[in-house]
Amino acid sequence: MATYTPMIQQYLRIKADYQDAFLFFRLGDFYEMFFQDAVKASQELEITLTSRDGGGAERIPMCGVPYHSAANYIEQLIEKGYKVAICEQTEDPKQAKGVVKREVVQLITPGTVMDGKNLNDKQNNFIAAIEQYEAAISVALTDLSTGESHVTLVRTIDEAIGELYSHQVREIVISSQFQDEYRKKILERCSATFSVEEGMTDSSHFQRLCQHLKDERLTSAFGKLYAYLYRTQKRSLDHLQTVRFYQLHDFLRMDLFSKRNLELTETIRTKGKKGSLLWLLDETKTAMGGRLLKQWIDHPLINRSEIEKRHQLVELLINNFFEREELRERLKEVYDLERLAGRVAFGSANARDLIQLKKSLQKIPEIKSIISSFQNEDARKMADEMDPCESLTKKLDEALLENPPLSVKEGNLIQDGFHETLDKYRDASRNGKKWIAELEQRERQETGIKSLKVGFNKVFGYYLEVTKANLHLLPEGRFERKQTLANAERFITAELKEKEALILEAEEKSVELEYELFVSLREEVKKYIHSLQTLARKISELDVLQCFAVISEERHYTRPTFSDDELWIEEGRHPVVEKVMNSQEYVPNDCLMKKERNLLLITGPNMSGKSTYMRQVALTAILAQIGCFVPAKRAVLPIFDQIFTRIGAADDLVSGQSTFMVEMLEAKNAIDNATAKSLILFDEIGRGTSTYDGMALAQAMIEYIHDYIGSKTLFSTHYHELTVLEEQLDDLKNVHVSAIEENGKVVFLHKVKEGAADKSYGIHVAELAQLPDKVIERAKQLLAQYENTSDKEEPKEKKVKSEVIQEAQLSFFAAPSETKKETGQKKNEKEVLQQLASLNLLDMTPLDAMNELYNIQKKLKKEV
Repeated sequence: MATYTPMIQQYLRIKADYQDAFLFFRLGDFYEMFFQDAVKASQELEITLTSRDGGGAERIPMCGVPYHSAANYIEQLIEKGYKVAICEQTEDPKQAKGVVKREVVQLITPGTVMDGKNLNDKQNNFIAAIEQYEAAISVALTDLSTGESHVTLVRTIDEAIGELYSHQVREIVISSQFQDEYRKKILERCSATFSVEEGMTDSSHFQRLCQHLKDERLTSAFGKLYAYLYRTQKRSLDHLQTVRFYQLHDFLRMDLFSKRNLELTETIRTKGKKGSLLWLLDETKTAMGGRLLKQWIDHPLINRSEIEKRHQLVELLINNFFEREELRERLKEVYDLERLAGRVAFGSANARDLIQLKKSLQKIPEIKSIISSFQNEDARKMADEMDPCESLTKKLDEALLENPPLSVKEGNLIQDGFHETLDKYRDASRNGKKWIAELEQRERQETGIKSLKVGFNKVFGYYLEVTKANLHLLPEGRFERKQTLANAERFITAELKEKEALILEAEEKSVELEYELFVSLREEVKKYIHSLQTLARKISELDVLQCFAVISEERHYTRPTFSDDELWIEEGRHPVVEKVMNSQEYVPNDCLMKKERNLLLITGPNMSGKSTYMRQVALTAILAQIGCFVPAKRAVLPIFDQIFTRIGAADDLVSGQSTFMVEMLEAKNAIDNATAKSLILFDEIGRGTSTYDGMALAQAMIEYIHDYIGSKTLFSTHYHELTVLEEQLDDLKNVHVSAIEENGKVVFLHKVKEGAADKSYGIHVAELAQLPDKVIERAKQLLAQYENTSDKEEPKEKKVKSEVIQEAQLSFFAAPSETKKETGQKKNEKEVLQQLASLNLLDMTPLDAMNELYNIQKKLKKEV
């Protein structure tokens, strides 16, 4: 390092502390990067890679970006998951001896972004800290842009990953001792940047934020996160709100897979918002409301009184249409109070931010008036808790100009009359400029040069300019020559220089004073941060409730009622599918689940709507428990504690798991954790393996849920043989999604009816998929052959007697007492015929039918 120039040595010393970040090293009007930073940045940002002499034997790779446009480049790097350390000059170059002193003033990371394109208005930007203990894992979450902080304890790494996924965490702070196995597992599910923090803090502010936490494991996790934020941001964190402790069992729990399968906040295919439940519901008018809506969807309530309180307010807003529309208009004019307060505390708020704050606060009295007019105690209480901060509004109105510039260091921020000294500076400046304008007119008249003008630039100051064509009209010695141009001469006078000094001094002092006044005003606003954050919470709650009211009225939703055990949805619809279909008529369906009907076995062809039917039941429950009305003519619902789903086929290639393994893991999670108050959706369990294995697993799961758990369960299947379970299990009922066949074509009715389906219609679905005609025709021929073969072989099989037939995979339909005969006892001809008669080959695929006949024949011959 000694061979490098002093500036490069300084760069390397600073870079040593920020090895995992791009170091933006300030040199004049550019941020420069060197060595590997330069190589990598040039690739990621698509900028020119060059080099410079650094004092060593070889030239150093170098690239840079202009200071004034650096924000765009930083946003690109953050979006890709990188960190950027901003290194600024911290002393005046004119006073520096040797290399100008430089320091990193801020580390910008995916989890600490405060503004710009990397922040989605209606989405939180959480950073998390996670710590592992012998019997628990603590998770701390903070959105630096809003000041929200949460902590929780979970039992397993999977539950921790579920919380990280739900909060869409972009950065995770861990210790160097954190298990690599856990880290790898988190990365498989969450796209996040990891950061290491070993330190803690005992600052008074930190103590105030978490003094109510009784568990040291929670305090430790938040302490690690606070220490990281303080170290990297190098500024006040006064806007952080008191840490909120929550427990998973205080809300309706859904694991990572269930939230994905139900497409609550993003779709499975595109990973985007459009097509999700969040997309359907988002009629919020404020950014704060949009963020809270997502939080409510991720964490539905289980407290009945709290749910009904929300329903009551939604109904109130539905019944007061004109007041609601007026409220929506006012909410549109409220800016993001949470993030405005965050930028104020962070010291990054400009004058336009404070103008937005003022305009927002000016709308609060109108909003309070609307809410107060409702004849409802909860509504009036909400209005009473909204503090419009009138004294702050007044001060901002008196101090700031209505349309200030973006920069806070260029003046034109403060109104006339706000500060006496500032008014004097402005008067001097304005009078001086008026004198200059008069000077121009006077000189034109006295010299007769109509094109004479007074100009200004930063190098020469004010000057008189005369074109060369008019120089002969200028009296000798009238002005002092200052500068010669190609087509003109520039002059000054002693009087002009005197006025220039007065004007420039006044302008310079005016700008400096305006900046001081603005910073002082911003510090004054800091005193109101707690009040602003409380107000923001109330406004966002109101915004989400009005959003529910709008959706419920426009889409004809109904207010649900609650039951301890019964689920009765009359003419229910899938909310998202219904919206996507637009003018097409959605076919509604009933769902009845109660004592002796807790488990519905759903059969029917592919494309008929089994999965949609299952999902709509779950989404109806979720809508009810977040406080919204539901898409049904009438709905009586239990309050579920958990929802588990196993829907759709998906490989998990990252972790090396097949479709079937994913299916089994999701099923295991449900069976291990479900209670009698849970809802389970199992779609096509067992299809990822052989027919008999799949059917055996499916029946075993059904029996286990029925006998040991008692959850309300929707179980769809193509294994029509399982429908015989209705006769064996008291709480299981068969339902099917109907279809009819007309002129050889299948028509799906999408209507759920009692009883089992009579056909699979597999070849018809293949036709709808537009497989080649030759494939379809050949499949029909083979199906006819299989059916004919089974009819012809049946008489022959009547002569066969075998006990081994009971060993076939399908024997699990028999009751336990029938499958435990003494070994070696032969069955008579009648039993063999009964077994063959129980097979419905029309409901089996051709291949399954051939396998079935082959296995039975082989075992019969073996017996004989």
